[in-house]
Amino acid sequence: MQRRKAELRRDIIDTAFACFAEKGYHATGIADIAGRLGIGHGTFYRYFTNKRDIIDHVIDDLSTRIIEALGTENAPDAATTLDEYRAQIDRIGAALTRILVEDRRVAQLLLFHATGIDDELTARLYGLLDTADALTAGYLDHGVELGYLRTDLDTANTARAVTGMLLAAILHGLRRPEESEITALNQAIRRLLIDGVRRD
Repeated sequence: MQRRKAELRRDIIDTAFACFAEKGYHATGIADIAGRLGIGHGTFYRYFTNKRDIIDHVIDDLSTRIIEALGTENAPDAATTLDEYRAQIDRIGAALTRILVEDRRVAQLLLFHATGIDDELTARLYGLLDTADALTAGYLDHGVELGYLRTDLDTANTARAVTGMLLAAILHGLRRPEESEITALNQAIRRLLIDGVRRD
């Protein structure tokens, strides 16, 4: 029973994504989502308050998966040497690529549609950017403190630049999803994150 509930919840999200992509978020109604699935409105409302609730769920799920990927061996203070930092960057890059590229619709929704939905969601997405900047700055601050990253590093602005690179990489991944293209771009970003900031 629980498995069936989880499957139907997933089906509702998938169908909502398909409808959003075809008609746009604002032009999509609950009737479109429920009708395509062959369920009643009441069934939809047992799982989600409204279509906006679906987006909140997607953001919560995405945030949880990213936080899990940054736990333990990938925590900001886990690396103690440049080699450990290099390995950590590789693990984080692989995890983020899986999370952000495995379902392209999530990135499309968040990057192209979500900021136009309402002010609250726009503020929430800006908050995610701020969190990404703060997390990255934590990794850089730790490396400067331990001496394997440059002492003159402007960690706050470097972190913002890293966030910008990651957003651009997601956009390029949406346009050119070939694995070889994504791998080459990831390698270029990793080199910048090591050679551009390491202490000589």
